[in-house]
Amino acid sequence: MSVSIKPLEDRIVVQAVEAEQTTASGLVIPDTAKEKPQEGEVLAVGPGRWNEDGDERVPMDVKVGDRVIYSKYGGTEVKHGGTEYLILSARDVLAIVG
Repeated sequence: MSVSIKPLEDRIVVQAVEAEQTTASGLVIPDTAKEKPQEGEVLAVGPGRWNEDGDERVPMDVKVGDRVIYSKYGGTEVKHGGTEYLILSARDVLAIVG
């Protein structure tokens, strides 16, 4: 999936993966009781931030297509073209699921 949002510096665009809708015993979880998702798929990656000398970019640890776990309240939620995305700093990514 390609997205027309191009992140800058060390930012990434993520689409959250929805959590399970039912419990193990089959009970349906209402939207108001669901936790905010913390896992998503990376759709776009910025070029990376500049090093302290400002002469070269620090490479990014994630790439498009990676599935990542990120900070619960990190990033900025945006809606573009009717779809919701999350723009995160690379520092908000905790792990790559793999």
